[in-house]
Amino acid sequence: MAVDPRQIVAGVLTVTMFVMLGNMIMRDHLYSLPVDSDISIHSISKQSLETGPWIKDSGSLKPCWTKPVLQEDEQSQGFVTFSLTNGPEYHVSQIADAVIVARYLRATLVIPDIRGSEPGDKRNFEDIYDVEHFVRNLNGVVKVAKTRPAEVSARNIAAVKVPNRVSEDYIAENIEPVFTSKGNIRLATYFPSVNMKKMKDKSNTDSIACTTMYGTLELQPEVNEVVESMVERLRTLSAKSKGQFIAVDLRVDILEKKSCQGDGALKSKSCYGPEEIGMFLRKVGFNKDTTLYLTQSRWDSSLNALKDLFPKTYTKENIMPIDKKAKFLDSESSEVEKVIDFYMCSESDVFVPAISGLFYANVAGKRIGSGKTQILVPADIPGASATLTDYISHYVSKKNHFAYSCFC
Repeated sequence: MAVDPRQIVAGVLTVTMFVMLGNMIMRDHLYSLPVDSDISIHSISKQSLETGPWIKDSGSLKPCWTKPVLQEDEQSQGFVTFSLTNGPEYHVSQIADAVIVARYLRATLVIPDIRGSEPGDKRNFEDIYDVEHFVRNLNGVVKVAKTRPAEVSARNIAAVKVPNRVSEDYIAENIEPVFTSKGNIRLATYFPSVNMKKMKDKSNTDSIACTTMYGTLELQPEVNEVVESMVERLRTLSAKSKGQFIAVDLRVDILEKKSCQGDGALKSKSCYGPEEIGMFLRKVGFNKDTTLYLTQSRWDSSLNALKDLFPKTYTKENIMPIDKKAKFLDSESSEVEKVIDFYMCSESDVFVPAISGLFYANVAGKRIGSGKTQILVPADIPGASATLTDYISHYVSKKNHFAYSCFC
C-alpha cells in the first residue's frame, strides 16, 4: 500500500511539536533558573520536582538526664542575681550558667529581668516567659526567688563575670571567694566563643545544663499564642507543600555588618545574602511554591532577589495578627521580636541559618530535642552530585551538639 509523503511529513511535525511542548513544560517546571546560575537540573531529585526535598521529622527524643536534687538544708543565705540580655539565643545559655553557679554556691537564684540593647529597654521575666513553668522545673535543682529581697541592694552585690559553659573549677577559684566575702553576687555571662558542641567527657554540670536549657523556658501564653497563629498562617499559605514551610535566619542589618551581601555566587563563608540563599534552596530542590519565613522583621529591598525565586517569602509584618502588631512589632523594643523568631525557627519544617552564630547553635539544640533535624547549612560543594544530606548541619549529621548529651 503506497504511503502519501505528506502524511509522513505531517507525522514528523506532530511528533516534533509534542517534543517541543514537553521541553517547554519541563523548563517551566524547573523554574527557568537564571542563565548565570550554577544550579544544575541534575542536582534536583525526582521527589523535589513534585513537592520539594522535605524530610519527615524523626520524632521527639526523650530526656536522658537525671534531674539533680538539692537538699533544702544545703542552702545558704546568699543570692545570685542576673539579667537576660542579647536575645533568646543567649537567654538559654545565661540561665544555665546562673543555675550552675547558684547551685554550686548553695545560693538562692533570683528570677532575672530581660534587657535589650538600647538603654532603658527593660522587661520583666513574665512579659515573655512563663514564670510558673520556670520555677516548677527548677524545683529541687536550686532555690528560686521571684523577686530580689529588699535588703539585697546594689551596694551589697558584687559583680562577677562568668564564661559561658562555666565549670565547677572556675566557680571554686574565681566566684566562690567573692560570694563568701560579699554574700550576694550579680552575674554577667560572656561568650569567649560560640561552642555548643558535645564534650567528649561528661561533666558534673551536664545534667544541670540539660535541665535548664531544655526544660525551663516556655513562652508566656500571649506570646505563645502569637507564635502559634503565625505558624498556622504559614501552614495555610503552604497548601502546595502540604503545609510545610522553611524558616531562614536572615537579618539585613547583620548581613551588612558582616559584609555578607554577596553577588549571588555561593561561597564558603559564615553568612549568606538573600540571593545566595534563594539559589541554595533552588539547588537542593525546593520549588518556587515553597513558603519561606524570614527573621527580618520588615521588608527590605535587598530581599527582592530572594522573592523573585520564592514568591511566597514573608516577614513578621506580613503574617502577625493585626491586633498584636502594636504590642509585639511596632514597639521600640526588639526583644520580643527576637524571641518570636527563635521559636518560629524552632517550629518550622526546615531551618536554614544564613548567619552562623549562637542563634543557629541554640535553635539547632531545641530542634534536635523535638526531632526537627532538617537543618540545612549553605555551603559550596563542587559538582552536580551533591545531595541534600551534604548540607545537613554537622550538629545533626555528626551528632556533636550538646543537646545529644541531653536527649536519647
